[in-house]
Amino acid sequence: MPSDIIVVGYFMFETIGTQTGPNWKLRIALASVIIALGAGFVWLWRMTQMPLRPFEGPLPALSAPQAELAGRLADHVKYLSATIGERNVDPVGSLQSTIDYLRKNLVDAGYAAREQTYNLRGDAVSNVEAELVGTSSTEGIVVVGAHYDTVEGTVGADDNASGVAATLELARLLRTSKLRRTIRFVFFVNEEPPYFQTDEMGSLVYAQKLRRDAVPVSAMISLEMLGFYSDAAGSQKYPPPLSLFYPNRGDFIGFVGNSESRCLVRKATRMFRESASFPSEGLAAPGSWPGVGWSDHWSFWQQGYPAIMVTDTALFRNPYYHSHRDTADSLDFGRMARVVDGVGKVIVSLANE
Repeated sequence: MPSDIIVVGYFMFETIGTQTGPNWKLRIALASVIIALGAGFVWLWRMTQMPLRPFEGPLPALSAPQAELAGRLADHVKYLSATIGERNVDPVGSLQSTIDYLRKNLVDAGYAAREQTYNLRGDAVSNVEAELVGTSSTEGIVVVGAHYDTVEGTVGADDNASGVAATLELARLLRTSKLRRTIRFVFFVNEEPPYFQTDEMGSLVYAQKLRRDAVPVSAMISLEMLGFYSDAAGSQKYPPPLSLFYPNRGDFIGFVGNSESRCLVRKATRMFRESASFPSEGLAAPGSWPGVGWSDHWSFWQQGYPAIMVTDTALFRNPYYHSHRDTADSLDFGRMARVVDGVGKVIVSLANE
Protein backbone atom coordinates (compact mmCIF):
# COMPACT_ATOMS: atom_id res chain seq x y z
CA MET A 1 0.00 0.00 0.00
CA PRO A 2 1.17 3.62 -0.55
CA SER A 3 1.18 4.31 3.19
CA ASP A 4 3.71 1.50 3.70
CA ILE A 5 6.27 3.47 1.69
CA ILE A 6 5.97 6.41 4.06
CA VAL A 7 6.26 4.13 7.08
CA VAL A 8 9.51 2.71 5.70
CA GLY A 9 10.88 6.23 5.20
CA TYR A 10 10.05 7.31 8.74
CA PHE A 11 11.54 4.08 10.11
CA MET A 12 14.76 4.90 8.27
CA PHE A 13 14.76 8.35 9.84
CA GLU A 14 14.36 6.84 13.29
CA THR A 15 17.14 4.36 12.62
CA ILE A 16 19.47 7.04 11.28
CA GLY A 17 18.91 9.09 14.41
CA THR A 18 20.56 6.37 16.49
CA GLN A 19 23.51 5.80 14.17
CA THR A 20 26.70 7.58 13.18
CA GLY A 21 29.05 6.98 10.29
CA PRO A 22 30.28 8.41 7.03
CA ASN A 23 27.06 7.61 5.13
CA TRP A 24 24.50 9.16 7.46
CA LYS A 25 23.80 12.10 5.13
CA LEU A 26 23.20 9.73 2.24
CA ARG A 27 20.83 7.68 4.36
CA ILE A 28 18.90 10.82 5.34
CA ALA A 29 18.62 11.85 1.68
CA LEU A 30 17.40 8.36 0.74
CA ALA A 31 14.82 8.38 3.50
CA SER A 32 13.61 11.82 2.36
CA VAL A 33 13.22 10.59 -1.21
CA ILE A 34 11.27 7.52 -0.04
CA ILE A 35 8.91 9.65 2.05
CA ALA A 36 8.38 12.10 -0.82
CA LEU A 37 7.65 9.27 -3.25
CA GLY A 38 5.26 7.70 -0.79
CA ALA A 39 3.43 10.97 -0.20
CA GLY A 40 3.16 11.54 -3.95
CA PHE A 41 1.82 8.06 -4.48
CA VAL A 42 -0.77 8.54 -1.73
CA TRP A 43 -1.83 11.81 -3.39
CA LEU A 44 -2.24 10.09 -6.77
CA TRP A 45 -3.99 7.13 -5.15
CA ARG A 46 -6.54 9.48 -3.57
CA MET A 47 -7.22 11.17 -6.94
CA THR A 48 -7.68 7.97 -8.91
CA GLN A 49 -9.34 5.45 -6.59
CA MET A 50 -13.13 5.39 -6.80
CA PRO A 51 -15.88 3.58 -4.85
CA LEU A 52 -16.76 0.04 -5.94
CA ARG A 53 -14.99 -1.95 -8.62
CA PRO A 54 -15.46 -1.13 -12.31
CA PHE A 55 -17.41 -3.58 -14.43
CA GLU A 56 -15.28 -6.27 -16.07
CA GLY A 57 -15.92 -9.03 -18.57
CA PRO A 58 -18.10 -9.39 -21.67
CA LEU A 59 -20.84 -6.83 -22.06
CA PRO A 60 -24.37 -8.21 -21.74
CA ALA A 61 -26.68 -8.00 -24.73
CA LEU A 62 -28.41 -4.67 -25.24
CA SER A 63 -31.88 -4.53 -23.75
CA ALA A 64 -34.72 -3.57 -26.09
CA PRO A 65 -34.83 0.01 -24.72
CA GLN A 66 -31.04 0.30 -25.06
CA ALA A 67 -31.20 -0.93 -28.66
CA GLU A 68 -33.85 1.68 -29.43
CA LEU A 69 -31.73 4.30 -27.68
CA ALA A 70 -28.69 3.33 -29.77
CA GLY A 71 -30.69 3.94 -32.95
CA ARG A 72 -31.94 7.32 -31.77
CA LEU A 73 -28.43 8.40 -30.76
CA ALA A 74 -27.12 7.39 -34.17
CA ASP A 75 -29.87 9.38 -35.91
CA HIS A 76 -29.02 12.53 -33.93
CA VAL A 77 -25.29 12.23 -34.53
CA LYS A 78 -25.71 11.58 -38.24
CA TYR A 79 -28.06 14.53 -38.68
CA LEU A 80 -25.79 16.92 -36.81
CA SER A 81 -22.53 15.75 -38.37
CA ALA A 82 -23.60 14.76 -41.88
CA THR A 83 -26.75 16.76 -42.69
CA ILE A 84 -25.71 20.00 -40.95
CA GLY A 85 -21.96 19.33 -40.90
CA GLU A 86 -19.51 21.87 -39.52
CA ARG A 87 -21.24 23.91 -36.80
CA ASN A 88 -19.75 27.29 -35.93
CA VAL A 89 -20.01 30.94 -36.92
CA ASP A 90 -18.15 30.48 -40.22
CA PRO A 91 -20.54 28.25 -42.20
CA VAL A 92 -23.37 30.79 -42.38
CA GLY A 93 -26.57 29.40 -40.90
CA SER A 94 -25.02 26.27 -39.38
CA LEU A 95 -25.57 27.37 -35.78
CA GLN A 96 -29.17 28.37 -36.50
CA SER A 97 -29.81 25.05 -38.23
CA THR A 98 -28.51 23.29 -35.14
CA ILE A 99 -30.68 25.40 -32.84
CA ASP A 100 -33.72 24.61 -34.99
CA TYR A 101 -32.95 20.89 -34.66
CA LEU A 102 -32.48 21.15 -30.89
CA ARG A 103 -35.69 23.13 -30.49
CA LYS A 104 -37.74 20.66 -32.55
CA ASN A 105 -36.53 17.67 -30.56
CA LEU A 106 -37.05 19.39 -27.21
CA VAL A 107 -40.57 20.50 -28.14
CA ASP A 108 -41.39 17.02 -29.45
CA ALA A 109 -40.27 15.64 -26.08
CA GLY A 110 -42.64 18.00 -24.26
CA TYR A 111 -40.33 20.85 -23.25
CA ALA A 112 -40.37 24.58 -23.77
CA ALA A 113 -37.01 25.40 -25.37
CA ARG A 114 -35.44 28.72 -24.36
CA GLU A 115 -32.51 30.58 -25.87
CA GLN A 116 -29.91 32.64 -24.04
CA THR A 117 -28.61 34.93 -26.77
CA TYR A 118 -25.53 37.11 -26.52
CA ASN A 119 -23.44 39.20 -28.88
CA LEU A 120 -20.27 37.75 -30.39
CA ARG A 121 -18.35 40.41 -32.30
CA GLY A 122 -21.49 41.61 -34.04
CA ASP A 123 -23.12 38.16 -34.40
CA ALA A 124 -25.91 36.86 -32.19
CA VAL A 125 -25.16 33.41 -30.77
CA SER A 126 -27.24 31.35 -28.36
CA ASN A 127 -27.19 28.72 -25.69
CA VAL A 128 -30.36 26.60 -25.67
CA GLU A 129 -31.98 25.16 -22.54
CA ALA A 130 -34.94 23.10 -21.40
CA GLU A 131 -36.05 22.63 -17.82
CA LEU A 132 -37.55 19.68 -15.97
CA VAL A 133 -38.98 21.28 -12.85
CA GLY A 134 -38.48 19.39 -9.59
CA THR A 135 -40.82 19.12 -6.64
CA SER A 136 -38.59 21.17 -4.32
CA SER A 137 -37.98 24.85 -4.96
CA THR A 138 -35.21 25.12 -2.36
CA GLU A 139 -32.78 22.50 -3.67
CA GLY A 140 -29.84 23.26 -5.93
CA ILE A 141 -30.48 22.44 -9.58
CA VAL A 142 -28.67 19.80 -11.65
CA VAL A 143 -27.27 21.04 -14.97
CA VAL A 144 -26.69 18.52 -17.75
CA GLY A 145 -24.99 20.06 -20.76
CA ALA A 146 -23.05 19.60 -23.98
CA HIS A 147 -21.57 22.00 -26.53
CA TYR A 148 -23.06 21.86 -30.02
CA ASP A 149 -20.37 23.74 -31.95
CA THR A 150 -17.44 22.13 -33.75
CA VAL A 151 -13.86 23.12 -34.32
CA GLU A 152 -13.19 24.68 -37.73
CA GLY A 153 -12.98 22.18 -40.58
CA THR A 154 -14.67 19.25 -38.81
CA VAL A 155 -18.19 17.82 -38.65
CA GLY A 156 -17.63 16.73 -35.05
CA ALA A 157 -19.46 13.41 -34.74
CA ASP A 158 -17.76 12.50 -31.46
CA ASP A 159 -16.81 16.11 -30.64
CA ASN A 160 -19.49 16.86 -29.79
CA ALA A 161 -22.55 15.61 -31.64
CA SER A 162 -22.30 12.57 -29.36
CA GLY A 163 -22.72 14.75 -26.25
CA VAL A 164 -25.59 16.69 -27.83
CA ALA A 165 -27.34 13.46 -28.84
CA ALA A 166 -26.95 12.11 -25.31
CA THR A 167 -28.36 15.30 -23.77
CA LEU A 168 -31.36 15.24 -26.11
CA GLU A 169 -32.09 11.62 -25.29
CA LEU A 170 -31.64 12.10 -21.55
CA ALA A 171 -34.13 14.95 -21.68
CA ARG A 172 -36.59 12.73 -23.55
CA LEU A 173 -36.11 9.73 -21.26
CA LEU A 174 -36.50 11.74 -18.04
CA ARG A 175 -39.42 13.90 -19.19
CA THR A 176 -42.05 12.11 -17.07
CA SER A 177 -39.82 11.59 -14.03
CA LYS A 178 -40.87 13.10 -10.71
CA LEU A 179 -37.65 14.38 -9.16
CA ARG A 180 -36.81 16.57 -6.17
CA ARG A 181 -34.30 18.80 -7.87
CA THR A 182 -34.89 20.73 -11.07
CA ILE A 183 -32.79 19.59 -14.03
CA ARG A 184 -31.69 21.96 -16.76
CA PHE A 185 -30.62 20.42 -20.05
CA VAL A 186 -28.36 22.97 -21.75
CA PHE A 187 -26.72 23.09 -25.18
CA PHE A 188 -23.75 25.44 -25.21
CA VAL A 189 -22.35 27.42 -28.11
CA ASN A 190 -18.68 28.38 -28.61
CA GLU A 191 -16.84 25.77 -26.60
CA GLU A 192 -14.23 25.23 -29.29
CA PRO A 193 -11.24 27.51 -30.08
CA PRO A 194 -10.89 30.44 -30.45
CA TYR A 195 -13.51 30.88 -27.73
CA PHE A 196 -12.41 28.08 -25.40
CA GLN A 197 -11.86 29.33 -21.83
CA THR A 198 -12.51 32.95 -22.83
CA ASP A 199 -15.32 35.33 -21.90
CA GLU A 200 -17.03 34.44 -25.19
CA MET A 201 -17.40 30.74 -24.30
CA GLY A 202 -21.11 29.88 -24.18
CA SER A 203 -21.00 27.84 -21.00
CA LEU A 204 -19.12 30.59 -19.17
CA VAL A 205 -21.75 33.13 -20.21
CA TYR A 206 -24.40 30.70 -18.92
CA ALA A 207 -22.65 29.92 -15.61
CA GLN A 208 -22.01 33.60 -14.94
CA LYS A 209 -25.72 34.34 -15.33
CA LEU A 210 -26.56 31.54 -12.89
CA ARG A 211 -24.23 33.14 -10.36
CA ARG A 212 -25.63 36.64 -10.96
CA ASP A 213 -29.16 35.29 -10.48
CA ALA A 214 -28.03 33.45 -7.29
CA VAL A 215 -29.19 30.10 -8.67
CA PRO A 216 -27.78 27.26 -6.53
CA VAL A 217 -26.25 24.39 -8.51
CA SER A 218 -25.77 21.08 -6.72
CA ALA A 219 -24.08 19.38 -9.69
CA MET A 220 -23.12 20.10 -13.29
CA ILE A 221 -22.44 17.24 -15.72
CA SER A 222 -20.73 18.04 -19.01
CA LEU A 223 -21.21 15.37 -21.67
CA GLU A 224 -18.07 15.61 -23.81
CA MET A 225 -17.38 12.98 -26.47
CA LEU A 226 -19.14 9.71 -25.57
CA GLY A 227 -18.93 7.56 -28.68
CA PHE A 228 -15.41 6.26 -29.38
CA TYR A 229 -14.22 2.96 -27.86
CA SER A 230 -11.47 0.45 -28.57
CA ASP A 231 -10.58 -2.97 -27.17
CA ALA A 232 -7.04 -2.84 -28.60
CA ALA A 233 -4.15 -2.94 -26.14
CA GLY A 234 -2.43 0.44 -26.04
CA SER A 235 -5.44 2.29 -27.44
CA GLN A 236 -5.79 4.41 -24.28
CA LYS A 237 -3.21 7.08 -23.46
CA TYR A 238 -2.82 9.33 -20.40
CA PRO A 239 -0.81 12.27 -19.21
CA PRO A 240 2.01 10.87 -17.05
CA PRO A 241 1.93 9.31 -14.50
CA LEU A 242 -1.75 8.30 -14.73
CA SER A 243 -0.98 5.20 -16.82
CA LEU A 244 0.15 3.59 -13.56
CA PHE A 245 -3.45 3.60 -12.30
CA TYR A 246 -5.68 3.03 -15.32
CA PRO A 247 -6.20 0.40 -18.07
CA ASN A 248 -4.44 0.69 -21.43
CA ARG A 249 -7.56 -0.19 -23.43
CA GLY A 250 -10.02 2.52 -24.40
CA ASP A 251 -13.11 0.50 -23.57
CA PHE A 252 -14.42 2.55 -20.61
CA ILE A 253 -16.22 5.81 -19.88
CA GLY A 254 -14.51 8.39 -17.67
CA PHE A 255 -15.85 10.65 -14.91
CA VAL A 256 -13.45 13.58 -14.50
CA GLY A 257 -13.42 16.59 -12.20
CA ASN A 258 -11.12 18.95 -10.35
CA SER A 259 -10.00 18.46 -6.77
CA GLU A 260 -12.81 20.67 -5.47
CA SER A 261 -15.38 18.44 -7.22
CA ARG A 262 -13.91 15.21 -5.83
CA CYS A 263 -17.06 14.39 -3.87
CA LEU A 264 -19.19 14.69 -7.03
CA VAL A 265 -16.74 12.61 -9.10
CA ARG A 266 -16.80 9.80 -6.54
CA LYS A 267 -20.56 9.98 -6.11
CA ALA A 268 -21.27 9.88 -9.85
CA THR A 269 -18.79 7.05 -10.43
CA ARG A 270 -20.32 5.00 -7.62
CA MET A 271 -23.86 5.58 -8.91
CA PHE A 272 -22.84 4.57 -12.43
CA ARG A 273 -21.12 1.40 -11.20
CA GLU A 274 -24.17 0.47 -9.15
CA SER A 275 -26.52 0.68 -12.11
CA ALA A 276 -24.57 0.08 -15.34
CA SER A 277 -22.84 -3.01 -16.70
CA PHE A 278 -20.13 -1.01 -18.43
CA PRO A 279 -16.47 -0.26 -17.56
CA SER A 280 -15.88 3.09 -15.88
CA GLU A 281 -13.03 5.05 -14.34
CA GLY A 282 -12.91 8.24 -12.29
CA LEU A 283 -10.38 11.01 -11.68
CA ALA A 284 -10.45 14.03 -9.35
CA ALA A 285 -7.26 15.96 -10.10
CA PRO A 286 -6.06 19.56 -10.19
CA GLY A 287 -7.99 21.43 -12.85
CA SER A 288 -4.74 22.59 -14.46
CA TRP A 289 -3.75 19.03 -15.44
CA PRO A 290 -3.93 18.28 -19.18
CA GLY A 291 -7.46 17.27 -20.16
CA VAL A 292 -9.07 17.68 -16.74
CA GLY A 293 -10.73 21.02 -17.53
CA TRP A 294 -11.11 20.72 -21.28
CA SER A 295 -14.87 21.16 -21.60
CA ASP A 296 -17.83 23.15 -20.34
CA HIS A 297 -17.55 21.98 -16.72
CA TRP A 298 -14.54 24.33 -16.47
CA SER A 299 -16.90 27.31 -16.78
CA PHE A 300 -18.86 26.18 -13.75
CA TRP A 301 -15.68 25.82 -11.69
CA GLN A 302 -15.01 29.50 -12.36
CA GLN A 303 -18.28 30.32 -10.58
CA GLY A 304 -17.61 27.98 -7.66
CA TYR A 305 -20.04 25.24 -8.72
CA PRO A 306 -19.24 21.50 -8.45
CA ALA A 307 -18.93 20.14 -11.98
CA ILE A 308 -17.63 17.05 -13.77
CA MET A 309 -17.11 15.80 -17.30
CA VAL A 310 -18.31 12.43 -18.60
CA THR A 311 -16.07 11.52 -21.52
CA ASP A 312 -14.45 8.89 -23.71
CA THR A 313 -11.25 10.91 -23.00
CA ALA A 314 -11.09 12.62 -26.42
CA LEU A 315 -7.56 12.95 -27.82
CA PHE A 316 -6.18 10.47 -25.28
CA ARG A 317 -8.09 7.76 -27.19
CA ASN A 318 -9.76 8.99 -30.35
CA PRO A 319 -7.20 9.28 -33.19
CA TYR A 320 -9.68 11.40 -35.20
CA TYR A 321 -10.01 14.12 -32.57
CA HIS A 322 -10.32 17.58 -34.19
CA SER A 323 -9.88 16.15 -37.66
CA HIS A 324 -12.08 15.70 -40.73
CA ARG A 325 -12.25 11.98 -39.91
CA ASP A 326 -14.37 12.54 -36.81
CA THR A 327 -17.43 11.07 -38.51
CA ALA A 328 -20.37 8.96 -37.36
CA ASP A 329 -18.99 5.73 -38.82
CA SER A 330 -16.15 5.79 -36.28
CA LEU A 331 -18.50 5.64 -33.29
CA ASP A 332 -19.96 2.68 -31.38
CA PHE A 333 -23.60 3.53 -30.72
CA GLY A 334 -24.28 0.32 -28.82
CA ARG A 335 -21.68 1.17 -26.19
CA MET A 336 -22.76 4.77 -26.25
CA ALA A 337 -26.34 3.71 -25.46
CA ARG A 338 -25.14 1.73 -22.44
CA VAL A 339 -23.30 4.81 -21.20
CA VAL A 340 -26.26 7.15 -21.70
CA ASP A 341 -28.57 4.69 -19.97
CA GLY A 342 -26.21 4.55 -16.98
CA VAL A 343 -25.69 8.33 -16.89
CA GLY A 344 -29.47 8.76 -16.85
CA LYS A 345 -29.64 6.75 -13.64
CA VAL A 346 -26.83 8.87 -12.18
CA ILE A 347 -28.79 12.04 -12.96
CA VAL A 348 -31.94 10.63 -11.34
CA SER A 349 -29.97 9.74 -8.21
CA LEU A 350 -28.37 13.20 -8.03
CA ALA A 351 -31.73 14.88 -8.56
CA ASN A 352 -33.39 12.87 -5.79
CA GLU A 353 -30.72 13.39 -3.12
